[in-house]
Amino acid sequence: MKLAFFGSSLVSAYWNGAATYYRGLIRALAERGHQITFFEPDAYERQAHRDIPDPEWARAVVYEATELGVKGALEAARRADVVIKCSGVGVFDDLLEREVLRLASGTCRVGFCDVDAPATLEKALSETPGAFRALIPDYDFVFTYGGGEPVRSRYLALGARECVPIYNALDPTTHHELEPDSRFAANLGFLGNRLPDREARVDEFFFRPARELPGASFLLGGSGWADKPRSQNVHYVGHVGTAEHNAFNSTPLAVLNISRDSMASYGFSPATRVFEAAGAGACIITDAWQGVELFLEPDSEILVARNAQEVVAHLASLTPERARAIGQRAKARVLRDHTYTRRAQQLEELLLSVQRRGSARRPTATNDRLASSVE
Repeated sequence: MKLAFFGSSLVSAYWNGAATYYRGLIRALAERGHQITFFEPDAYERQAHRDIPDPEWARAVVYEATELGVKGALEAARRADVVIKCSGVGVFDDLLEREVLRLASGTCRVGFCDVDAPATLEKALSETPGAFRALIPDYDFVFTYGGGEPVRSRYLALGARECVPIYNALDPTTHHELEPDSRFAANLGFLGNRLPDREARVDEFFFRPARELPGASFLLGGSGWADKPRSQNVHYVGHVGTAEHNAFNSTPLAVLNISRDSMASYGFSPATRVFEAAGAGACIITDAWQGVELFLEPDSEILVARNAQEVVAHLASLTPERARAIGQRAKARVLRDHTYTRRAQQLEELLLSVQRRGSARRPTATNDRLASSVE
């Protein structure tokens, strides 16, 4: 199949946490024989911070971040068998969400990929009629990279024809174990950008344990933390490019995962970095969220903390030998059950079922609404 994605960026992970998900899933789809074009806007200085060249397994098309640029990209996508609008493109999302539906035909299906379903659904439920919420029934399918049954049920209640979770996973060709790198030596490392809906949890699960364990070393990576007050045992290394994620994950005694507020509240939303770290053999400590046991076994393949005190307790009892054993079990589990090869098979099955089912006729009201919004 010829697939067209509209997303934030495939070639840059700069302020773009979905990059790893796009890369892993699209590369695996390409390996299964599909032709993929990824349309991304020239926005947020991402093109100036590319961390991979144009890949061989997909065509990356960068369009001007203007209404004219969006419409040109949409016209170029018209030849695809399936067009997928991803959430959080960052510019002209409302326009894209409406206009991709015009590409639906007897030969082209149009779907929505939600890479932040809890936030998207909260926004949709607060919207006035005529915004994204009203468009949900017109997409041929929805798939999400997290949220499990709570998110799926909510989308179906809003009229989605089909909603399937296609979770984050590991691409072992890009994320794997390395020898420890002294630049990233620490008792606990956390890698994540500073975001309003996660900062309070970072305060609880990272900065507070650092204050309570002054003799331990803490490593902080990610954009936006330069002016954040922190104890002297926290070493901030700034933005960490994807080329260095393996070294970052392979070096500290343990690596911390902290969910965003919405992801934690819905559960069933393992971050991409969980699988990246597991693929590098890291001993992962994660904040508690519902469904973690579906992906990694607590106390055996991952350590779960409900608060700062439990992070402190885990670190206090963690020896290098135990940390390595937990990390190796996690690595074996994700290589067996949670690779993007498996996720691509799931998405392919969804796309084939949608093609067999056909694209339902768009309601007249929806066509009228789209017509009135043009230009």
